[in-house]
Amino acid sequence: MPIMVSLYLAFTKYDILSPPEWVGFDNFKEMFTADPRYWKSVKATLIFVFVAVPLRLCFALVIAMLLNTKLRLLGFFRAAYYLPTLIGGSVAVAVMWRQLFGSEGAFNSFLAAVFGVAEKVSWITQPSTAMVTLILLSVWQFGSSMLIFLAGLKQVPHELYEASTVDGANGRQKFISITLPLLTPVIFFNLVMGVINGFKVFTEGLIVTGGGPLDTTLFYALYLYEKSFRYYEMGYGSAMAWVLLLTIGFLTAILFATSKKWVYYESKGD
Repeated sequence: MPIMVSLYLAFTKYDILSPPEWVGFDNFKEMFTADPRYWKSVKATLIFVFVAVPLRLCFALVIAMLLNTKLRLLGFFRAAYYLPTLIGGSVAVAVMWRQLFGSEGAFNSFLAAVFGVAEKVSWITQPSTAMVTLILLSVWQFGSSMLIFLAGLKQVPHELYEASTVDGANGRQKFISITLPLLTPVIFFNLVMGVINGFKVFTEGLIVTGGGPLDTTLFYALYLYEKSFRYYEMGYGSAMAWVLLLTIGFLTAILFATSKKWVYYESKGD
């Protein structure tokens, strides 16, 4: 099985051209104690996960609630909002995003036209803004989460809203006491999938910023790719992959363990 081969290679020194050489825990020891770029990749990935995932879920929920109303051309808006998700992970969109936030990109043209900012800044090459551009790209791909939220909103009984209206509840109170609790299973699902996908972010860092500047967007999966296929340290890359797998599994287990305290499942009668 490939996964067992990967586990074996994690304890070897392997450069594809030569037979694997058993080194025990040396790869893990180097990873945790002697590789500063490894910890930079961990930091970049954690920032991305803990910022991009919540923003994406909040934005998707807001749009889903807007689309849950009786708007004209509702089908068109749903398709338009979902379209970025269909093409968002592609290389072409990453290239487009790189051009958009480059020194000659449309974002600088917008700032010059609206706010009179004449200075042309390459937002993807500035250490303080490069990560922000990738987070914006992730938030822009909110379509799948939005559709799942929309499906959840359709399942909320209208009788509950009518009863709360009779009791004098306003919109905010309805959202907190009815909508949010009944959406917690959907929020939980989107959160788990968002965290898993967040730790696997790769294309955006490779194409848009190349992991720079100064490794500020060197995501874990990108560094794993560099180690494995650029420097041919397949044993080290396999060790990184297993650490990633265990980390995602551990965080997913924590989410499932804590879900009992905040996820509401409607009880079913006999």
